[in-house]
Amino acid sequence: MRTPVDPRATWDLPAPGAMPRTADLEPLVTRVLAPNPSPMTLDGTNTYLVGAPGSGQAVLVDPGPDDPAHLAAVETALAARDARCVAVLVTHHHGDHAEAAAPWGARLGAQVAAADARVAGPQGRVLEPGERLVLAGTTLGVVPTPGHTADHLAFRLESGAVLVGDHVLGRGTSVVTHPEGDVLAYLASLRRVHDLGPSALYCGHGPALTEDPGAVLDFYLAHRAFREQQLLAAMVRGAGTVDELVADVYAEVPREVWPAAAQSTWATLAKLAAEGHVVLEGDRVSLP
Repeated sequence: MRTPVDPRATWDLPAPGAMPRTADLEPLVTRVLAPNPSPMTLDGTNTYLVGAPGSGQAVLVDPGPDDPAHLAAVETALAARDARCVAVLVTHHHGDHAEAAAPWGARLGAQVAAADARVAGPQGRVLEPGERLVLAGTTLGVVPTPGHTADHLAFRLESGAVLVGDHVLGRGTSVVTHPEGDVLAYLASLRRVHDLGPSALYCGHGPALTEDPGAVLDFYLAHRAFREQQLLAAMVRGAGTVDELVADVYAEVPREVWPAAAQSTWATLAKLAAEGHVVLEGDRVSLP
């Protein structure tokens, strides 16, 4: 099987570390970059303000870490839009997206909404797949995108853009977490977003993807299939544990991301085992 080609390789995207702190992506959307860069969060967590110009309101999506400098930047961006925050939406429960939801919701006087009741909090709202949220002079569609985590959501905007959280990253590929991540669900979610025909993908980390979003989703699907073939080939070569598989398949990847690669590997092996392609016994894996 040929190595899938990432279409973003030829796009004019900001270099790592070069994303601006605040950027207006379209009339409906302002992005504010949190100061939490890392190998897993790339340039940092992308927080989004969504609202119709002139509405005087905005929805805050994925507030990110509860960091004073980030809060100040978000409040400055709200002031620049002459808007007050009327809701805080969260794509999934991971702390780099959800930590600030409750404290900032309280500070801004805005209700928190998420698929996970623990994130929404006792005064919050649990979102249901397919809901249409009429807020800040616009409408956001709630799109279920489980796979990275069980509670993952995306939000489709009236412009056709989709806020995809960690389902798709601006650079590289997303992790399917283990044990709650689910590769089959993740693949179905990729197809669901693809079927929306998004005009842009606004990712939880990394730059906005506007040139050909469908091509990126096709690449993500091909990449997952390629990883399955790589794992099976590594097992033929004698790899029998997740650590051995990661060392083989991800040999060209920096070791600092191997723990994340191990999570995706476990999730992929669970899929392959369910399909009868491999046998999992404790921490060992073999071909049937």
